Amino acid sequence: MNNSRSKLTFTLIVIVGVLTVGPIVMLLLGSFSKGLTAFGSFTLQKYIEAYTDPAFFEVIINTVIFVVGSSLMATVLALFLSYLNNRTDIPMKFMFRVISILPMMIPHLLFAVSWALLLNPSNGMLNLALKEMFGLENSPFNVYSLPGMILVEGLLDMPIAYLIIAPAMGSFDVALEESSRVFGAGTWRTLIRVTLPVLRPAILAAFILSIVRGLAAFAVPSVLGMPGRVNVLSTYLYQMIATGFAPDYGKAAAVGMSVLAISVTLIIIYRALTAEGEKYVTIAGRGYRPTMIELKTAKAPLFAVMALLLFILIVLPVTALFYTSLVPYSMVPSAHAFSLMSWKHWIEVIQDPISLLSLKNSLFLGVVGATLGVLLSIFVAYVIVKVKSRASGVLESLTFLSFSFPGIVIGVGFMWFFVQTPLYATIWALLIGYLATYLPYGIRPLASAFIQVHAHLEESSLVCGASPLTTMRRIIAPLLIPGMVSAWILLASMFVRELTLSVVLSRPGTEVLAVQILRFADDGLWGRLSALGIIMIFISTALVILATFIGRKLRSMEEGS
Repeated sequence: MNNSRSKLTFTLIVIVGVLTVGPIVMLLLGSFSKGLTAFGSFTLQKYIEAYTDPAFFEVIINTVIFVVGSSLMATVLALFLSYLNNRTDIPMKFMFRVISILPMMIPHLLFAVSWALLLNPSNGMLNLALKEMFGLENSPFNVYSLPGMILVEGLLDMPIAYLIIAPAMGSFDVALEESSRVFGAGTWRTLIRVTLPVLRPAILAAFILSIVRGLAAFAVPSVLGMPGRVNVLSTYLYQMIATGFAPDYGKAAAVGMSVLAISVTLIIIYRALTAEGEKYVTIAGRGYRPTMIELKTAKAPLFAVMALLLFILIVLPVTALFYTSLVPYSMVPSAHAFSLMSWKHWIEVIQDPISLLSLKNSLFLGVVGATLGVLLSIFVAYVIVKVKSRASGVLESLTFLSFSFPGIVIGVGFMWFFVQTPLYATIWALLIGYLATYLPYGIRPLASAFIQVHAHLEESSLVCGASPLTTMRRIIAPLLIPGMVSAWILLASMFVRELTLSVVLSRPGTEVLAVQILRFADDGLWGRLSALGIIMIFISTALVILATFIGRKLRSMEEGS
């Protein structure tokens, strides 16, 4: 048994190591190479060119402002929502808890596009409405700017920060706060002097993870930054490899190594902070219930603020996309606009061969990729949870490494990785890249499921003569169905909407939905873009519903037998 586990662990270390460390090694080697066709001719020239580029300093300043600004906004919003949802008597808590994480289901590219439709300075719907309403000559808002980018990225990253802060908000004993009030401190002072210091590790962890996501962000900088000529590192890298007549993959690799080093360092700090956060857990008994703070007269205005956030996060972006997909051009909703509505853009998209190909490719990557990802995740999670050894610790570290991958940077690494192989410029290159980058999202729910499976079940099967593989198939796998469904849904939804890796690795014939939508944005075809975007949301939602239905069926069949 131990020999079988050792072989499985070693095999998985090799597979995951190739997926995660392979592209990093190739990125490093590529940064010292003259170009894709001159791989092995080592030089420092690319580093010199990258870091002496006059535009590079401005890009760094923009990146720092964008990343720190959006991370602060996401963390503050998440803290505000977590406090109201967990510690106050605000009405409709369940709904607000759901909407705090629901924006994760909206592809970042579509969210950014919807705000471009609403607030672009030339014909944004909200800007046009405000100009008509107040008789303004110029548009009051310009989303093609650093503040606009910070606003949209902050809203997008808020759910991740919320998922870190919200559990910590409910995991310490309110006796600490009650003691503060006994000594005369009010609610506000108690919050500042007691609650927030206890939550410091979770808040810092949320902030750092938001920074990592901001560094990796491409959807918002490409849709909102590039038209306004506000470049950050991700778009700076993209322009090196995807625009002009001579893409410079060596220079991109040189810049990418610095971004990757920063991301890996931040992830290490994040892991240390989340481990430190466990020291602050002060719940000790089953009867623990957090004391609810009565909002009194503040209840109505705070409820209105929460409702406004719901509108901004979900209703407004999706409505703007659907409305734009039906009107001939950008216009303020009115009786005249409604009279001009048609399915013209939808028909154009459905008849467009490249759009149909991108739809087919994304469906293939979503279904096949998520299925392969779940299969690999089951074995990796099993080793991490059930095999307690140094080798399993190495495997866990390798899988967690993917969290620090900025998509466009690791895309350049995969470009070097695949360029000398038959996989280059094929759909399989995208599939392998997706699996490597998003593997942790499959492992996490399955690791949680494995923790719930008692070791006695596995031991009894092995004692009765079953092999480890048979035990996994007949005993453990049926008990993992909820975790498998969660992992499949996460992976499928991410693969269908993936953009950052795709813009680097996608080639003619391997277009995916996100790349086609980005092309429509570059060409200003907002109607077609919106129609294809709504189709993408429908596909993601359908995959989630289908996976949930199949999971329930399998579960009921297993319980019936």
